[in-house]
Amino acid sequence: MPAARLMPTAESAELIELTRSIADKELRPAVNEAERAHAFPREAFRTLGRAGLLSLPYPEEYGGGGQPYEVYLQVLEEIASAWAAVGVGVSVHALSCFGLFHAGTEEQKRRWLPAMLGGELLGAYCLSEAHAGSDPAAMRTRAVRDGEDYVITGSKAWTTHGGVADFYKVMARTSDDGARGISCFLVPASSAGLSADTPEDKMGLMSSVTATMLFDGVRIPAERRLGEEGQGLPIALAGLDSGRLGIAAVATGVAQAALDVAVTYAKERETFGKPVIDHQGLAFLLADMAAATESARATYLYAARLRDAGRPFSRQASIAKMIATDNAMKVTTDAVQVLGGAGYTRDFPVERYMRETKVMQIFEGTNQIQRMVISRDLARS
Repeated sequence: MPAARLMPTAESAELIELTRSIADKELRPAVNEAERAHAFPREAFRTLGRAGLLSLPYPEEYGGGGQPYEVYLQVLEEIASAWAAVGVGVSVHALSCFGLFHAGTEEQKRRWLPAMLGGELLGAYCLSEAHAGSDPAAMRTRAVRDGEDYVITGSKAWTTHGGVADFYKVMARTSDDGARGISCFLVPASSAGLSADTPEDKMGLMSSVTATMLFDGVRIPAERRLGEEGQGLPIALAGLDSGRLGIAAVATGVAQAALDVAVTYAKERETFGKPVIDHQGLAFLLADMAAATESARATYLYAARLRDAGRPFSRQASIAKMIATDNAMKVTTDAVQVLGGAGYTRDFPVERYMRETKVMQIFEGTNQIQRMVISRDLARS
């Protein structure tokens, strides 16, 4: 059953319906086979791009959809409810475009952003390193100025779309001045010396490629630096606030999908002469799952409205990411419980939903990091 959405305009309602149509026709029929085959769904991203769904939160003058973040997140939730890996990929792509839009010059934006937003180019985001996951200021990847170029050397771990992306938004150290020594670069996938290590063998999101990117003296023009030297970490952290809302929406979409399967099963499966949904123990569990899903949705929409209004939303983004992913983990686990032994098999998708949701408590900042962000903001207020 489609979840209720809050849509400010008729255009927004049409976008939601368009997304549902694409999800039903293009995503749901393909997801099971692709997940089992570990097949990256590159064509799905092209389809979404041609429909204008990869560029919704960016202005129309650069080829974007000019939509409020509130609407974009609801579209993202719809995509994720059909295929979590694609939902995560759309969120990562939007995050990969963030640095250029917010820190790039007008010339840089007009030169590169339209192609990035059009869907033919897919982005990736290179921030984490193996030794510096939750502490990006400890990164070691370096970008050394050499005339009109920078030469980047190092490695970036946990890169979604690593090895299949067309461009990489890369944070690299340009000086030893701690957090102020990091700069941001837009690196084409075709750059000499850039390669992907063997993809990670993950427990979920099998169709999403995650790999360490290797920078072996990658030379890029200085014009591909975004912002000034030393502005990289603020650019990265500002983008993470928006990215966390994206993951909150994705997690809510997966939770909604799990709830839908559980309710349908509970209506059809009978024990002791009646549907299991009529047994109070299961009925209350389903009620809690519905409350958790709708609470998560309300939380990310509130943060999105703050963002759309130009108000501070960092704390609310962390709250939304934490609540939505923790709730989704519980909802998907409970969905397996509702289906019993059947839920533990691959005959139903709920075991996949549970595996997919776990990583959402980890990336875009672990939920322990979110609690740190929230508590520090409270201490400052």
